[in-house]
Amino acid sequence: MNIKNIVNRDIVNLTNCESEPIHIPGSIQPHGFLLGVENDTYRVEFCSENTQPYIGLSPDWLLGKSLSEIFPAEQADDFGVYASASVIDAAKPFVFTIDGTSFNTTVHKSGQTIILELEPFPDGTLNLPNLYNQTRTFVSIMEKATFLTGLCQEIAHETRIITGYDRVMIYKFDEDYNGEVIAESKREDLGSFSGQKYPHTDIPAQARELYIRNPLRMIADINYTPVPILTIDKSEDKSNKSLDLSLSILRSVSPMHIEYCKNMGVGATLTISLLQNGKLWGLIACHHYSPKILPHYTRLSALLQGHFLTSQIAVREVAEEFELGQQVEKSLSDSLSLLHENENFIGAQHQSESLLNLANATGVVIFYNGVLYKSGLVPPDDELIRLLKFLSEKHLAHGIHTSSLPAIYPEGKSMTNYGAGIIYYSMSSGNHDGILWLRQERIEMVGWAGDPNKAMLPNKDGLHLTPRKSFELWMEEVKDKSKPWRESELNAASRFSYALQKHINFQLIRAQEDKNRILNEELKTANKELANLNWISTHDLKEPLRKIQIFASKVLDREDPDLSSQVKDSVERMRFAAEKMQLLIEDILAYSKAGSMEKVFEQVDLNLVVKDILSELQDAINEKNAVIESDPLPVLDAVPFQVRQLFINLISNAIKFTNPESAPEIHISACLVKGIEIADEKARMNQSYHRISFRDNGSGFEQEYTTRIFDIFQRLHPAHKYPGTGIGLAICKKIMENHRGFIIARSEPGNGSVFHVYFPVD
Repeated sequence: MNIKNIVNRDIVNLTNCESEPIHIPGSIQPHGFLLGVENDTYRVEFCSENTQPYIGLSPDWLLGKSLSEIFPAEQADDFGVYASASVIDAAKPFVFTIDGTSFNTTVHKSGQTIILELEPFPDGTLNLPNLYNQTRTFVSIMEKATFLTGLCQEIAHETRIITGYDRVMIYKFDEDYNGEVIAESKREDLGSFSGQKYPHTDIPAQARELYIRNPLRMIADINYTPVPILTIDKSEDKSNKSLDLSLSILRSVSPMHIEYCKNMGVGATLTISLLQNGKLWGLIACHHYSPKILPHYTRLSALLQGHFLTSQIAVREVAEEFELGQQVEKSLSDSLSLLHENENFIGAQHQSESLLNLANATGVVIFYNGVLYKSGLVPPDDELIRLLKFLSEKHLAHGIHTSSLPAIYPEGKSMTNYGAGIIYYSMSSGNHDGILWLRQERIEMVGWAGDPNKAMLPNKDGLHLTPRKSFELWMEEVKDKSKPWRESELNAASRFSYALQKHINFQLIRAQEDKNRILNEELKTANKELANLNWISTHDLKEPLRKIQIFASKVLDREDPDLSSQVKDSVERMRFAAEKMQLLIEDILAYSKAGSMEKVFEQVDLNLVVKDILSELQDAINEKNAVIESDPLPVLDAVPFQVRQLFINLISNAIKFTNPESAPEIHISACLVKGIEIADEKARMNQSYHRISFRDNGSGFEQEYTTRIFDIFQRLHPAHKYPGTGIGLAICKKIMENHRGFIIARSEPGNGSVFHVYFPVD
């Protein structure tokens, strides 16, 4: 039987720990041994090389054997029941005993393999934690600690008492996964790491991922020699076997991390993950300066401390945010009250203290109608205007906030002493109006545990990640940044900006309403004057015209020999002009009525309308020998007298504008059409229409006149050829507008015309 190890050489060779496959090292730490058994047969497929010192059996004997051949049959059977449970309780290990030595056995599944990690406890004592006392102590700490940092300090102290490590730190990540020691409990002779920061490169992304999957990690001896994991080398299996040890407690550690710990002088470590919303919030990091093996149940007690703290992180952060939010909310409420009580808030109240305090800003600027309204500490006007113009162009639709203005606006580096942090909201879509809160730069000295830049060193392939060697305090001056904006401050700024925008819009609407009211009064006066003028033109002018016609007729009826033919011709022309003017006045009156009379809609049967009109126009029809046909027409909800006027005008035009060599032929038809089918911009896409078509074989007209013919006083033919005033089709257009419809003309000279009128359905 050939046996091979599955040690991952990519980990053994120090290259770049950003890409290390640390979950499949192929080796373990030596303070226990590992067996990997098949899921169904419980035959050993993997085992660590160090089994002989623990149970007196070599790997070449163990590989391929079932658990019942290795351990007493009763224990093997009990393990089968334990491992077949739907959920294996990692907190409650199985206990194997061989030759009087008991082994705590933590069990988990890795693919199709069951991993057994056996750690000896020769005296057989379980040392179960006193959960009651531990919980009671935590409750006491929780009641005593007011803020999260205080709670973390107490948890660090209590964890050190439980575990006996030389140093216990609570380590919190920022948004970029740089870490900071926010609490520490240590031996008195050790220097403090409290407040020091560590770059995100110290814990690469794949390591953070493992901290999420496996919340507890122990290194018993930094100077340990990794123990290879062995398996049977099957010649037919050409794949490189590996074993995912993400959930393993014995998993061998990255050589990069080992070197990092050696550089810090650490002898043993224990790390407990602190999670919030599925993300790594921080760590409880325990350091010992000599080897230290922590028994299983003591590890569980330490892990419970992590659970205690995790349960309080969100609660404490929310409580602290709530306390700040109360102050912010009061300032917001005061600002909103001033806004609602003062019509000219921007001019009169922009310097109110509450407007600054609602975002805990050091300056605020409102830019409105080209004027800067400033309060607090703000940059010079020219710099402000350039900044506001930039923000309005880049962030018109949504607001923006940042604690480092130069990061989004390089020119802002010169104004960070006024505002390194900003909150901005635009207040219009047509200019650069907006509101801007500013927060001064906060220059601070950040203490790093060694130079963070030394984590990235050059090689022939570029920069690569390496374990840092120096952890002496390295101070960095941080400039061009403000204190970060809190969620409550951002919410308050957003709410006030929205209220201010509404306030401005309301003022604009009210100003426009005042303008409209004045304009409406002017229009009423003008309409009244036009109505008077219309009355004069349609009534008062009719009487003198009638007298001119009567007197002209009397003169022409006389057989006075003293009247010359020239005089008679002049009088005849005068009478004709008077008749034409009277016709024009009547058409103007009809056009006026089409737009101004009350529109009372009724059910109108178009078939009856056509029948009535044909009877009225019978003389004209007979004179021209016209043939008029009408298909069945619909019943419409319409203004009866206007529809009648529409049909009279269209049929009369079809009879009038004919070819001299042929009798008029007119066809009236109807159908239902969808707006999307009508090739005209007036049609509404989702609307249905009744289309009534008037088709004739008359003289027609050029296509360029299809819209102009509906303009008032528009004539295409000389008056002597086709008499009329040029108002009839303008009246038709007005009538269709009154019915929320429209009229379209199509024609070709010599080939007749078709007029389509569209009445919307419903």
